[in-house]
Amino acid sequence: MSYDHSEDAHYKRLLQAWDANPDFDFEFDSRGPDVAINSTDAAVVKARLTTLMKAATHLLVLVGEKSHTSKWMKWEVDRAKESDVALKLAAVKLTKFNLTPAGLLNVGTSWATSFERDRIVDALKQAKVGH
Repeated sequence: MSYDHSEDAHYKRLLQAWDANPDFDFEFDSRGPDVAINSTDAAVVKARLTTLMKAATHLLVLVGEKSHTSKWMKWEVDRAKESDVALKLAAVKLTKFNLTPAGLLNVGTSWATSFERDRIVDALKQAKVGH
């Protein structure tokens, strides 16, 4: 999952709660960077994220107010589209006014119409590998 850690962490916690609820058929795993993309540790984080992405099937992007300016989100989306990773892309705008990160445009991203479990599950099911 790609999201703005400073602004949208409560949505991550909600997804974790859905995963923990035995009444929901929903599996969630998120491991994200907690360092700046231009830090000296960024190369190590990128290598670890790439390994995790290669083991995944989808990248779910939460499009928050600041997402379109996030360098980490840009890197994650761009990396997800590379042929050695080739993740299926799904996204949800947290409000309809949030700007879409450019990397999600014109690549077949599947969109959830709202932050609701059924909408997100549907978007994940319809997601295709980004090009």
